[in-house]
Amino acid sequence: MRLVLASTSPRRLDLLTRIGAAPARVAAPDIDESPRPGELPRDYATRLAREKAQAVPREDGELVIAGDTTVALGRRILPPAETEDTQRRLLGLLSGRRHHALSAVCVIGADGRARTRLADTVVIFKRLTEQEIARYIACGEGLGKAGGYAIQGRAEAFVRRIDGTHSGVVGLPLFETRALLESAGYPLG
Repeated sequence: MRLVLASTSPRRLDLLTRIGAAPARVAAPDIDESPRPGELPRDYATRLAREKAQAVPREDGELVIAGDTTVALGRRILPPAETEDTQRRLLGLLSGRRHHALSAVCVIGADGRARTRLADTVVIFKRLTEQEIARYIACGEGLGKAGGYAIQGRAEAFVRRIDGTHSGVVGLPLFETRALLESAGYPLG
C-alpha cells in the first residue's frame, strides 16, 4: 500500500513522517481555493482538503492524503498573506484576539472511499505592537501562510494560549491524520 501526499508543503511532509507515514510520492493538487459565497470556515477547510485529495490521480493500491489549514475570525475566513500589506492587516486583526485554526485532513483509501476529519484549535495572540508586527513581517516567515503567521516559527512567541492541536495549526492534525490512515488500512511505523 503506497501513500501519496497531495501537497507540496514541506511542513505537511515533515508532520507525516513524524507518525511513520512516509509518502511514496508527492503531487501538487491544482484546485480553485476561493471561498464560495456564504461558505463557513469549517465547511471551507473540509471542502478544500477533500478537493485537494480528489485532484490527485490515484493508482491501484494507493492512498491519497491532503490537508487544508484555514484561519478564521468568527465566520470570517482569513486569506493567506500574499503581500506584506496583507500580512500587516491580518496580524492587526489577530492582535490581542482569539481565532480558530481549522485544519482538515482527507484520506482517500485504496477502496476509493474519502474519509475526512477536522481539528479546531483556538489560538489567542497577545496584543502586538506596531514594532512587533514590522519585525515579524521583515523576517519573511509568514508570507503565504494562512492568517499571515507560522506558529512553528517566531510567531509562537505571540501565542498567549492554545487550545487544541499544535500540529493542526502547523498544517496537519496528527491525531486525526493517524486515525484516518489507520481506518483506511495504512500500516503506520
